[in-house]
Amino acid sequence: MKNLSLKNYIIKKNYKKIFTPSPSFPIENLLGLSSNFSRGDEDFKKQFNSVVKRLKKISGQNKIVSIQGPGSLAIEIGLLNFLKGKILLINTGYYSQRIKKILLDAKKNYKFLTKIDTINYQNVKNIKKKYDWICACYTETSIGFKIDIQELSKIAKKKQSRLFIDATASIGIEKYHNLADVVTFSSCKSLFGFTGACFVGYKKDPQNKINSFMLDINNHINKKMTGPNTTIQSLDFVLKNYSKFKKKVIMNKKNFMKKFSKFLIYPNKNQPNICTYINKKVRAGKNLIFYKPRVQNRGSIIFHLGSGHLNKNINKINNCIHTR
Repeated sequence: MKNLSLKNYIIKKNYKKIFTPSPSFPIENLLGLSSNFSRGDEDFKKQFNSVVKRLKKISGQNKIVSIQGPGSLAIEIGLLNFLKGKILLINTGYYSQRIKKILLDAKKNYKFLTKIDTINYQNVKNIKKKYDWICACYTETSIGFKIDIQELSKIAKKKQSRLFIDATASIGIEKYHNLADVVTFSSCKSLFGFTGACFVGYKKDPQNKINSFMLDINNHINKKMTGPNTTIQSLDFVLKNYSKFKKKVIMNKKNFMKKFSKFLIYPNKNQPNICTYINKKVRAGKNLIFYKPRVQNRGSIIFHLGSGHLNKNINKINNCIHTR
């Protein structure tokens, strides 16, 4: 009865149709919540272990560390604790440049980073030098673009490089994260969760010594500070039903591409499931909320997460989108 009342309340509060990265699943996330205290709380421990187990499967990584904070924090912790030597960054836009900024700042303080080069994604087949690590953003939401991670993985293996992937907008909703040696992501966006938690997934233990309490991944592994307990709980319900939600989002994506096919900018292989970039501006509406990108674009970026919890009319939601 309480859940029914909560659902009705949230439906009334969320009458607007949203086409943004998050939050798209308020009801589903709230259903996982209860009182919690991480140390000595057996119920929370079960939820935590369940979430981590599912995230390992989704990410294809052996180990997962949960951290309280934004996806950017997981990226910085992942870069600092794992990367060393010569680094190549694959440039795709705003979010890949965030990785570059973190690396350049870190190079000033840590000698284990010796060289940082950048190459545009269109030129990855022209990589000549060998690098210890190759870094990339799987889905560059600033321009609604998805890289070919299989191709990048082949290049990395050929160059005997390890692969670091920012999976903030791709985790779960795209395949082949297992090809990466380290992945970072957050609880929101393509995991369909609330904001507040971020994660680092990896196969081999980190070796770098970091002189920062918050940025040393070992302090998070050993739980020396409060973790994202409430967000972990919210993910518990969502991840148990993840395949169902994901299927609906992908259905909506396909319908959108069909409906707006003449406005598509990229070919299918570079189309991320989370969003679509079209070369037309969309018309604002009183009850519509569209994504406001961090960089100016000549068109519009439409996110499809809002369709994930719909039981019917999954594709009809696209009918309220009109171009100028």
